[in-house]
Amino acid sequence: MHYKVLTETQVDFFLDNGYVVIKQGFSKEKAAEWTKNIWVRLGMDPNDKTTWTKERIHMPWHMREKPSTFAPKAWEAMQDLLGEGRIDEDNSTWGDSFIVNLGTPELAAATEDVHPRNLDNWHVDGDFFVHYLDSPEQALLVIPLFSDIKPRGGATYIAPEGVERVARYLATHPEGVVPAPGRLVSATSSYADPADDPAAWVHRQAATQCSKFVEMTGEVGDVVLMHPLMLHSASKNYLRQARIIINPPVALKAPFNLNREDPSELSLVERKTLRALGVARLEFGPAAERRRLVPKSRAAKDAMLEEEKRRLADFENQSRVSSVGVTA
Repeated sequence: MHYKVLTETQVDFFLDNGYVVIKQGFSKEKAAEWTKNIWVRLGMDPNDKTTWTKERIHMPWHMREKPSTFAPKAWEAMQDLLGEGRIDEDNSTWGDSFIVNLGTPELAAATEDVHPRNLDNWHVDGDFFVHYLDSPEQALLVIPLFSDIKPRGGATYIAPEGVERVARYLATHPEGVVPAPGRLVSATSSYADPADDPAAWVHRQAATQCSKFVEMTGEVGDVVLMHPLMLHSASKNYLRQARIIINPPVALKAPFNLNREDPSELSLVERKTLRALGVARLEFGPAAERRRLVPKSRAAKDAMLEEEKRRLADFENQSRVSSVGVTA
C-alpha cells in the first residue's frame, strides 16, 4: 500500500509494537500559540514552584481545530494508519485541553523511581462510550507533545503487550464493556457498582503481567500515534519540569471491519488487532446497541472551565490597565 508519511520500517514497527512516533507532527509555533496563556489558566507561576499545588491537572478546552490544519503531517500519518477517507474529522478535532504533569517536591527528592508496572494509573482510554472490539469512537490513542519531555519527566508510559490482552478480552464480550475506575466491566454485569464485579478486567493487574514498558519522551511538536487498545499510564515527574500534552480522540465514520473481503483494504490498526488475536480475519458484531456515556469528569471540567475564564478575564483587564498606565 502507498503511505503518505509512514515508512515501511514504521509500518512494521507499528504492527509489532502498536505505536509510532511522528517527529514534528505539528509546529512549535502552533504549540506556542496554544500554550501562551496556560499558566494564567492554571493560576500558577511558572517560575515559582511553590505555586504548583497539584501534581496532575486535566484542563478543559477553550478552542478547537481540525488536525488537518493544526498538524498536517500527523493527520496524514493518522490516515496511513486508519485508511484515507475513513476518519470523521469533525468529531476528531484537537483542543487545548492540556494534561499537565508537574510532579511534587517529594518526587523530586525521591531516591528510587517507581517501576512502571507499579504505577497506579494504568488504563485504556474511552470513558465516553461502551466499548466493543470494533468501536469507531476512539480509533487511535493520540498524544501530541506541547513541551519537551525528558526521561523521568512525567512522560506517558505504555505497555505494548497490553493491546493483545485488551483485544482478547473485548473479543469475548460482544455484549459490550463499560469503563469503571481502573477496570473494564461487562455491560451486562449485575453489580450495582461495576467496579465490584470480580469478573472485571483490571488494568493494573494486566500491567503487572507485561514485561515491556516504553516511556513516551520527545520534543515539542512530536505526536505519538497508538493502537486504541494500548494500555498506558501517567508516570511520575521527578524532574519537576512541566510536562504538557493533549489526548484527542480520533473517530471513524464506520466501525472497524476485521472481516474485509479484500484483505488489502484492512487498515494498519485492523491488521494489528487481528495480529493481536492471532487470526487472519474475524467476523465480529456487537450484541447490543452502541451507546455513548457521560464521563464522570464532566462536572469538574465544567467548573474548571469557568474558573479559567475568570482568570483569563482578570489577566486581560490587568494587562489593559497596565497598558493604559504606560501610555499615560
